Amino acid sequence: MIDTTLPALSLMFVLGVRHGLDPDHVAVIDNIVFRMVEIRPRLSGWAGTLFAFGHGLAVAAVVLGVSVLSVWIALPSWIGGVIDAMVIALLTLVGTLNVVALLRRREYVPVGWRSRLLPAPLRSSTHPAAVMLIGVIFGLVFDTATQAAAWGAAATTHGGILATASITLAFTFGMLLADTCDSQIVSQLLRTTRDGGAGVQRYRQIVGWLIVTLSYGMALFALLEALGVQIEIGDIGFTAVGLTAALSVVLMLIWARWVSRRISLSENKK
Repeated sequence: MIDTTLPALSLMFVLGVRHGLDPDHVAVIDNIVFRMVEIRPRLSGWAGTLFAFGHGLAVAAVVLGVSVLSVWIALPSWIGGVIDAMVIALLTLVGTLNVVALLRRREYVPVGWRSRLLPAPLRSSTHPAAVMLIGVIFGLVFDTATQAAAWGAAATTHGGILATASITLAFTFGMLLADTCDSQIVSQLLRTTRDGGAGVQRYRQIVGWLIVTLSYGMALFALLEALGVQIEIGDIGFTAVGLTAALSVVLMLIWARWVSRRISLSENKK
């Protein structure tokens, strides 16, 4: 059940952080930053923010649209189970693909599939509007859109428009935090070190294992809920999970700044 209680909002925030660290998000944002750092260096660190803003607008449009339509249209009772199964399968697939990539490839690149849907001209653009549009397109892709639609229908049933707006904001804030930190870290590493590519690769390895952990963790949580297993996590527990997710992302940003400064100092001594 989706409502506006602290556990529900904390869970939506964590889902937003995990979604912001989706392999497709990381890969697309990093590629944009690589191009932006030469053309628009000051803006490169905010590529993730622009992307997440566009993505959040698309998710909000789907959630609110379904929320309004659900007043007149009743979704079949089985649709929730189908969406849950699809989400569990996708999370498991993403986690497995990235485990394989982390263990087998020297140059790890987060493994996803949505980036192939982007037109080549849009994929190569560094204009802020283009970056936001890429985020919008990602938000309208089948799996994200259907998930958002399910949230909209459930939130309307259990809490109305207020619940719908609350879960959308919590999800978007988590995604915004993760994607902004991602672009800030990559931009910082590329702009402050000569060997920025090596620093980015180390950072991607850390993000890769975080992607795997969150993907498998959320898949297991969703599976247990779908099987009817009662998971008793109180307000404090959910808040702790949300804070841990946020802290993990922020710590990665601090780590990247520390690494870039250390490398810069060593290069200056040479």
